[in-house]
Amino acid sequence: MATTTTNSEQPTLLVADSPFLKALVQQLRSYDSFGVYRTWTDELVIAPYVIPKKKRREISLEGEIDPTTQLRIICYFRAIAALIEQETGLLCQVVVDLNHEGFGWALVWGGKLMVVSRSLRDAHRFGFDTLEKLNDQGTKLVNSAIELVQRFPEVSKL
Repeated sequence: MATTTTNSEQPTLLVADSPFLKALVQQLRSYDSFGVYRTWTDELVIAPYVIPKKKRREISLEGEIDPTTQLRIICYFRAIAALIEQETGLLCQVVVDLNHEGFGWALVWGGKLMVVSRSLRDAHRFGFDTLEKLNDQGTKLVNSAIELVQRFPEVSKL
């Protein structure tokens, strides 16, 4: 995996090096009906997913969840579904259900097989410490789902 270094000499992941991050950028760009992201780099498009722990704690849990945060959550799980589809050929569906307090769940299924099921809490604060953690968590969910599809092909093909 190729990395680049910054002034602080910490390696950072490039979007082009990660299938998951590329799928996530593709999902986000698909919602850009006004072309705002057209001139943005991929790293800038997914930058809102990277929220350090200290800054996440500062986000208020009161009130409705911001629509842009809801969209980030939906795009995250749709990127997971897109990679599962790409790898297995199985058409996947995504449902994200959140209440006004930020609690809910996200489901990804193919056929009659539930391949990803995640409880969500404090959705107001949805984000990851680093780009690498975002990539690791997304890739882990994709790989786990692919294993399920391979283990139960008769259920997933229904």
